[in-house]
Amino acid sequence: MPSLTRMLNRSKLTFLAVLALLSIAVIACSSDEPSEVTPSDSPQTSVQESGLPNALSSFTEPEPLWTVISDEIDLELATPDLGVGAQRFGVVLSDKSGLIKFPIVKLTSNHYPNGYDSDPNPEISTNGLARFYLFPFGTRGIHSTDLLFDRSGLWSVSADIPRSDGTTEHVEVRFPVAEKAQSVTVGQNAPASKSRTLRSAGEVAKLTTGSQRDARLYEYSIAEALEREKPLLIVFASPAFCTNAVCGPQVEIASELRETYGDQVDFVHVDLYENPHEIQGDLDQARLTPILKEWGLSSQEWTFIVDSNGVITHRFENFAPKPELIEALDETVAMS
Repeated sequence: MPSLTRMLNRSKLTFLAVLALLSIAVIACSSDEPSEVTPSDSPQTSVQESGLPNALSSFTEPEPLWTVISDEIDLELATPDLGVGAQRFGVVLSDKSGLIKFPIVKLTSNHYPNGYDSDPNPEISTNGLARFYLFPFGTRGIHSTDLLFDRSGLWSVSADIPRSDGTTEHVEVRFPVAEKAQSVTVGQNAPASKSRTLRSAGEVAKLTTGSQRDARLYEYSIAEALEREKPLLIVFASPAFCTNAVCGPQVEIASELRETYGDQVDFVHVDLYENPHEIQGDLDQARLTPILKEWGLSSQEWTFIVDSNGVITHRFENFAPKPELIEALDETVAMS
């Protein structure tokens, strides 16, 4: 675990990175409408030519554009694509003993209008109670809640974690909030993407890198499902390449939920790669689906819930545990 001193010594570099991310986010989000790109009218794009971030192209994690300050606690920010508004905010907390699993952790957010070398604005500080969700297989987990970021700029979220000796350890993560998130978000219309189906591909092996293949997740394209005017859950994930602490078996969860909700909700899986049957462990052969650009996605796993009018009601960056999805689906079904 890096010491507090080493973390602070990196602050200048991190601040420059923060400024770069803010500039990129503003440019990327200058249009309210996603680009009209579909697999049918776009050339096939290789991983190297895609222009998408390295986290997708090689599944190795880039240097994060957020900074953690703590001597004892490790923190992984699970939801870095943050824009102005109420957002799902998730963190993975651990220490030298492993995953921290407290059922509830109080998170405090602060806005720094004049930079991290100055005091935060006390009138903007808010609190949220983050619930802990254990991932399947019990090796990973996340604390998540909804937090309101009412303006763009430099923010932090902190927590005081109880220790075994009766003391608490303060942990803080600092990050930028853009005017708009890079991805499509809650309240926007879902792009009518012409994702591939079992009918168009001919076999499930051409649609997913996963070994557990549920053909029902490829019955409709996103565009076709939207025309059905039913609640819709869409998963963007490549099951064979879930490699970090904030991804999980999202496609398998979608299959389980499809059994639960039956005809009430449609389910669609879009693999990150267009040619899973050709990869065979060699990502140099992989081609990213252009649909990722339509949705503005830049990390390994996303889940969206859409109402019967085609409006996004919930947005989950990285793994969304089953209880979170059930709560979101029930809300959306009740409104439809």
